[in-house]
Amino acid sequence: MGAALVAALAVAIGVYAYEKEKEPIEKRGSAGEEFVTTEEPKPEPPPAKRNPRPWPTYGYDAARQHISPYDHRPPYRQLWKIDAHDTLEFPPSVGYGRVYVAQQKGLFFALDAQTGKVEWRKSLNRCAASSPTIGKGVVYQSYMHPVECLQDQGGANGFLVAWDADTGRERWRFKTAPIESSPLLKNGRLYVGSWDHNVYAIDADTGRKIWSFQADDQVNTSAAYWKGRIFIASDGGTLYALSARTGRLLWSAQSQSKFGSREFWYATPTVAYGRVYLGNTDGTMYVFGAKSGKLLWARPLGTYIYGAAAVYERRVFVGTYDGKFYALDAATGDTIWQTDAHGAVHGAPTVIDGLVYYSVCSSCGSAAARAVARGPDSTYAVRARDGKTVWHFRDGKYANPVVADEERIYITGQAQEYALAPRGSAAAREDARAGRKRKREARR
Repeated sequence: MGAALVAALAVAIGVYAYEKEKEPIEKRGSAGEEFVTTEEPKPEPPPAKRNPRPWPTYGYDAARQHISPYDHRPPYRQLWKIDAHDTLEFPPSVGYGRVYVAQQKGLFFALDAQTGKVEWRKSLNRCAASSPTIGKGVVYQSYMHPVECLQDQGGANGFLVAWDADTGRERWRFKTAPIESSPLLKNGRLYVGSWDHNVYAIDADTGRKIWSFQADDQVNTSAAYWKGRIFIASDGGTLYALSARTGRLLWSAQSQSKFGSREFWYATPTVAYGRVYLGNTDGTMYVFGAKSGKLLWARPLGTYIYGAAAVYERRVFVGTYDGKFYALDAATGDTIWQTDAHGAVHGAPTVIDGLVYYSVCSSCGSAAARAVARGPDSTYAVRARDGKTVWHFRDGKYANPVVADEERIYITGQAQEYALAPRGSAAAREDARAGRKRKREARR
């Protein structure tokens, strides 16, 4: 009898420990701890004269806050679209009157922003899973190994390339293992992670390595910048804060360990209010102090988080694979509102003039072990204040769906890129006049 009781007790303890191990970490934050209210996330307004690089990089700025400085609102008129002939996994960047688009299977397009016509293009037969970054007269793009780009393929190589923004002429190429990072450009340096577990700082003019840092696993996220630091995360579940100048490790933090392993970071860090906001594929949103690396709050939100967060007016906007879209209090992590996303959210949202744009992926998570919502590839705009849907577009998928310039927004679909302008705007009126002219000429 005694032995049976001991055995039953051991089983009960084991079950309890197992269930506790499965529980996601949860911690409520405070506005009184490492919350810098003077650092309100607002992108610098466009310069008085026309901005030559109106959307220069992934997330718009070096902090990757995903906030547009351009005030566009629906309803929109479609101006043009192009077929990229394969998947567009990340959004374009905009500069020098062009939209620069990296297609997943090696095509790269420099499109006239007004007409959508191809000004120059590249065909590299290499996979790309990142956005281009635009410097002064230069476009930088990361590449992986040759198509079919098998995951974790032994001996795979990749590179970061610099092209002349006007002509596409190659200036230099930095060769390494496959790179999935969208390059971060800051103070004449480019920062990327690689499959070889390294984070690299590269001279933007010459392509020469300045320093490298060895991480614990592949580094496939992009870097964000704040006050001399870069923040970048690995497949090993570790977030690193590094000196942008030297590459010295300032601190590291990790996602929750369950049964001896951690799930990986896919999203790019977002820096705001002196904090680093980062969702993990374990479905939890983690927030760390940018100076200390201390975990300030953690919120389990869904089955998986793949997209980066947008932070705007003390709210954190993020979606999950099981079809939820949230606005969270940036200080505490409390839910301000939650809405049905109508499908799996894979990419980061973009905030434009008080509206939050996000896309839904119809096929994401098809082999997932946990729940995934299903809905058609689409783009939605919801009000930042209450989550009410105000606009819907028939395409979207992997990328954070919307970037912008002074006149237009650009939507990334599964394999199409679109340009739209607010109805009644100068760009929309000009397009309507051109359309009427084409019809008259066609009748002649």
